[in-house]
Amino acid sequence: MENMMTSNSIRKLAMGGAAVLLAVGGLSTAVMAQRDPAYDAARSSGQVGEKMDGYLGIVGTPSETLQRMVNDINIKRRAVYAEKAKAANATLEEYALTAGCLAIARTVPGEKYQAPDGTWQTRTSAAPMRDARCP
Repeated sequence: MENMMTSNSIRKLAMGGAAVLLAVGGLSTAVMAQRDPAYDAARSSGQVGEKMDGYLGIVGTPSETLQRMVNDINIKRRAVYAEKAKAANATLEEYALTAGCLAIARTVPGEKYQAPDGTWQTRTSAAPMRDARCP
């Protein structure tokens, strides 16, 4: 009998492929687009943080300017994710989750990130809490 892969196996391979693409620079376009002084200031002050879904989130009450900046960054991220997901034969949501896992893993002490339970956490020197779905 021919060895057939289950859809779950195919999905895991796609997620793994997405993780490799992200690790090699799949986020470079989105990351470079967001590295302006306003973004850096908002990130270092804890006004924004990385979310589990791969997008940037606002911690607390946003100003109109902060909301516009986050919306712009997330639109750019979504465009990159859509392109890379198609190339990796993954869904946009799978690719974005993988991106979120990697972005959270790359946070540094003092930066905010979203924990698997949805709460905002401040990164310490310890590894951040990871979602069980992270590759």
